[in-house]
Amino acid sequence: MIICHCRTITDRDVHAAINWMRASDHTTLITPGKVYKALGKSADCGGCMSLFLATMRSNPNLEVPMELRNIRCGSTQEKRECKATVKLSTI
Repeated sequence: MIICHCRTITDRDVHAAINWMRASDHTTLITPGKVYKALGKSADCGGCMSLFLATMRSNPNLEVPMELRNIRCGSTQEKRECKATVKLSTI
């Protein structure tokens, strides 16, 4: 099935790119941008994005690797401030 008419991307292309990325690096986070890049293409109008994402989500290799689940700033044993939660003092 054709997913993107602008860039001629099929559902098989999307699945093949995801499977290839997962096989080459089991800890990678797979994003739409990385799938486009693996296919040697780039997004154009964005009209296909909902179908593109649905196709990606249907691939079992898209899951976030176990090593990367539940990683949040402060959830490691290191005691350091999380940059995302640092508040600036008001003057």
